Amino acid sequence: MNHVVSAERVHIGFFGLRNAGKSSVVNALTGQELSVVSDVKGTTTDPVQKAMELLPLGPVVIIDTPGFDDEGALGQLRVQKTKQILRKTDLAVLVTDATTPLSTEEEELLALFSERKLPYLVVCNKTDLAGATVFEGAVGVSARTGAGIEALKERLAGLVKQTAPERPLVGDLVQEGDTVVLVTPIDESAPKGRLILPQQQTIRDLLDHYATALVTQTETLPATLAALKAPPRMVITDSQAFSQVAPLVPAEVPLTSFSILFARYKGNFLSAVKSAVVLDSLKDGDRVLISEGCTHHRQCGDIGTVKLPALIRRHTGCEIDFAFTSGGTFPEDLNGIKLVIHCGACMLNEKEMAFRKQTAADSGVPMTNYGMAIAHMNGILKRSLSLFPEIGTVL
Repeated sequence: MNHVVSAERVHIGFFGLRNAGKSSVVNALTGQELSVVSDVKGTTTDPVQKAMELLPLGPVVIIDTPGFDDEGALGQLRVQKTKQILRKTDLAVLVTDATTPLSTEEEELLALFSERKLPYLVVCNKTDLAGATVFEGAVGVSARTGAGIEALKERLAGLVKQTAPERPLVGDLVQEGDTVVLVTPIDESAPKGRLILPQQQTIRDLLDHYATALVTQTETLPATLAALKAPPRMVITDSQAFSQVAPLVPAEVPLTSFSILFARYKGNFLSAVKSAVVLDSLKDGDRVLISEGCTHHRQCGDIGTVKLPALIRRHTGCEIDFAFTSGGTFPEDLNGIKLVIHCGACMLNEKEMAFRKQTAADSGVPMTNYGMAIAHMNGILKRSLSLFPEIGTVL
């Protein structure tokens, strides 16, 4: 809990041709040998990602990508992988060879940046060589000598400040001195010796806003509530415990889940609310995609692949065809999918989540999230959303 998680860091992607010096610029910028460097074209064959503190930028994720002019069948797969990195890039850097004019592939990259409304910076590398030219608005550097690297850091820092708006998690829903009860079940799927990331971030946000966070389990929730002199401001539970927790929390006490908080935090709140009701219209053979943003060892009681499908089958009374994705994998073609149910996306940055939301919207496929789906199937969706002023008349 002592460092900024990758999903909360600004993702800076370095793009360009083979041997333009992307990896050398990344190494010079970070002061570390993050990427292998050689004179052989195509040395970087997979994206290299590193979370780090980079002054004066602060906490960032640096991503070095394969050359955009890679050739052959394998090369095209690498180019496709590079395009996928754009999905989670907050700030793009095009590294060019200052001794050569812009190529067709570099122009295509600039067009992709503009198309995705990505803030970007052009870096002209190899300014120490004869015939070097720095484009207007670009930063000239020499990865070999270190010239221009500090200026590059300053330019990036200026752009980073423009790309990191504040987003509410739970702090805007409490006042100083409020007490919030967090229900965190410890079962076979709970990580040994620690809390999961949404729980950690919620606790920290409450502390940052001078609220008191009381952490308890489902079994000890009645005693926790009884020990309080006044009702808590709210109860936040793990979504999979909704059915056990809801009857234990007095009706006048607001109840929601970590997953619902994260739907709001990641920017897919209202659309996820509207899409939860699609569960009621599913039929035999309908295909439902359950997508998780992280990769972890599957437990026997895994929420995404075991508990949620069982709950959906019980709710619908139908034999649903389930598909599953995890980590950075998310299909760009959702043909045949009736509904996407996404996790809280604590391991994905807002940019990647926005891409997934837009992909679903472009395909005409509704997308909800774990918390809202489970709340709806337990008949408490409206109750679980009573805290949020932006919900309006959606329900």
